[in-house]
Amino acid sequence: MLAVLYTIGHSTRTNEELVGALQAHQVQTLVDIRAFPMSKRLPQFNRDSLEQSLPAAGIRYAWFKALGGYRKKILEESPNIALRNQSFRNYADYMLTPEFERAMADLIALAESSRTAYMCAERVYFRCHRMLVSDWLVAHGHEVLHIDAAGPVKPHALTAEGRIIDGRLIYRGDRLL
Repeated sequence: MLAVLYTIGHSTRTNEELVGALQAHQVQTLVDIRAFPMSKRLPQFNRDSLEQSLPAAGIRYAWFKALGGYRKKILEESPNIALRNQSFRNYADYMLTPEFERAMADLIALAESSRTAYMCAERVYFRCHRMLVSDWLVAHGHEVLHIDAAGPVKPHALTAEGRIIDGRLIYRGDRLL
């Protein structure tokens, strides 16, 4: 079964703005995909705060540490040569691991039973690993819709350099293997 998932970045919103945007799109579950679910500057987005404020608003909160960003280099020769940003390349390499695939299976299963959005800190999805997670989902046949506020969502399109090669998402662009 193919899933529909939403994404959102908390940015500098108030808790009320975040909850309002989620409720406007009938989100039932928010999955936090930040590696470190905390913010000194915006404590309303700390994990313990969200674990209280979201259920009070009728939204389930879950933290998926295995989908968090800030990945270290794990491959000496990355196949993701079209990604110039090293942190994006590191995350794309991590997306090739069984740990990532298990976490994605859990995210998809959740989305099949509950209207689900995944969240990180960056408001603009293409400035963070949320773009790569979205690419993986779209490349595997799922629908991803980006929430900015209460207005219309933006459907995600696979990044131009992304290719499915042997069943795996690789960022090669038109470069040969």
